Amino acid sequence: MDSNSTKLPPTPAQTVGPYFGLALTPEGSSRLVPEHHPDAIVISGTLNDGAGRPVKEGMIEIWQADADGRYPDQPLPADGFTGLGTCHAADDGSYEFITLKPGPVPAPGRGNQAPHINVAINGLGILKPLRTRIYFSDEPKANAEDLVLQSVDEKRRDLLIALLDGQKARFDIRLQGENETPFFMV
Repeated sequence: MDSNSTKLPPTPAQTVGPYFGLALTPEGSSRLVPEHHPDAIVISGTLNDGAGRPVKEGMIEIWQADADGRYPDQPLPADGFTGLGTCHAADDGSYEFITLKPGPVPAPGRGNQAPHINVAINGLGILKPLRTRIYFSDEPKANAEDLVLQSVDEKRRDLLIALLDGQKARFDIRLQGENETPFFMV
């Protein structure tokens, strides 16, 4: 290299990113329905690493059916429901979605799947999105019959069930370690 060349600093030691800036998603994309929707629920929680520390710059995406079990690729009612949302975890790891509680959807082969929300987690150092589901505490019968939930070790199933209290649901995500959220290979 000659003396006229510009010396560039080394690339940061990151596997992925930093690509998760707020410019990737428009304002309000964590609202799948308007806040004033009569059936709106708030799903909130924290995104933590294996040591329990907040994951900054983590991005949580959800995809779900509406209250009648229809996904966004099917005709949806004109009530503002989008079926797809994205939220960036705050510096304290917190996130929040305003959405509808989904209805049951057909299971491949037979019956129905319990009401659930599909979740993808992206962040620095995560090469492929981590995939999980959110189920609801007020659906014990449907949860007991859901083949995907039943495929998870019985001792860990509760880690996939959001505690629903009225119009608020709590679902914490832990990426590894004790009480790690069960993730699915999709």
